[in-house]
Amino acid sequence: MNYDVSIIGSGPVGLCLAKALSSLDLRICIIDQQNESTLATPLDDGREVAITHFSKKILSELGSWDFIDQESISLIKEAKVVNGLSPYSLHFSHQETKEETLGYLVPNRLIKAAAYRAISKLNNVDCLTETVAKEFLITDDGVTLDLSNGDTITSDLLVAADGRLSGSRRQMGIPSEVKDFGKTVIVCKMEHEEPHHNVAFECFHYGRTLAVLPMIGNFSSIVITIASDKANEILNLSDADFNADIEQRFNQRLGKMKVSSEKFSYPLFASHADYFHADRFVLVGDASVGMHPVTAHGFNLGLRGSYNLKKIIEKAISRNSDPFFSKVVLEEYNKQHQLVTRPLYYGTNLIVDLYNSDRLTAKLLRRAALRFGNNFWPVKKLIMNQLTETT
Repeated sequence: MNYDVSIIGSGPVGLCLAKALSSLDLRICIIDQQNESTLATPLDDGREVAITHFSKKILSELGSWDFIDQESISLIKEAKVVNGLSPYSLHFSHQETKEETLGYLVPNRLIKAAAYRAISKLNNVDCLTETVAKEFLITDDGVTLDLSNGDTITSDLLVAADGRLSGSRRQMGIPSEVKDFGKTVIVCKMEHEEPHHNVAFECFHYGRTLAVLPMIGNFSSIVITIASDKANEILNLSDADFNADIEQRFNQRLGKMKVSSEKFSYPLFASHADYFHADRFVLVGDASVGMHPVTAHGFNLGLRGSYNLKKIIEKAISRNSDPFFSKVVLEEYNKQHQLVTRPLYYGTNLIVDLYNSDRLTAKLLRRAALRFGNNFWPVKKLIMNQLTETT
């Protein structure tokens, strides 16, 4: 079978790229080892995704936003960053913007299901489930992929959307910086007696962080980042002890709290590929950049990258000059996305290192940084624009 574009990986960014490219009348193939039932109705993984205004715009254009249960989308009207037990916080409010909310909190499983639904009935998109691309060969004539089901397919362009430990990226010999934080992220859902008023908190306790993100009703998503050797201590706590621990660390802001879901855990590391393209080959999503979740840039950054790639390919096709899969076209995507991702990647890692350090100088810098960010409007506005993409 011959395709214009083959995509390895069916995460939401890869699926959204397939939907975007389908409007260009290209023949697209998605290859993923999961079965169709899992793609259509993903299991709950405990993760909630903070969606920016620009990401909502993209998802709306692709038709995915309307497939998400609107009653499951929570508004984030305010955000506060707290250093240790200090009552002082770096505070962001939607009232400082022209929007009714800073962003939207959406269950990850609903984003994945909506992205799959958007491509599932398209005539020019094939999704090969329960299939692995065992190996591929790229020549001047095109890309040849040998699949685990015994088939061989060809395409003009190969897209790697197979995660931050991308096997496709490795096969292409593209180097990637990988930063292992030595941390584990633990996520769950909790019910509380006091309303959250749609305020998100990021609390930097020494050696550990706690994010409390507002969900629908009197529920919040709890995100704990802890040294990996201490993760099991938290996971093995009884519900009563876990509830009491979160209440105490959150200074009883939400009153009594009780865990209302399974606890999920994930190793924490970030990655950034040295470059995002090669001959007839391009990286998107976490295969290009895998972000620390503290600034909620991960999915939004991947979605922005796939949106830009589609626009660049569309321009190349309309000009009818260089083929859309040519290195000169993909180089434009690489330049644009690198300019966006590198400052965010290294800036985020710097923030994480600063706020997880127990050194006295780091503690003093943290306090100064929060007050400077709060009281110097140009800096605060820059941070807010990066977090929410309202402008």
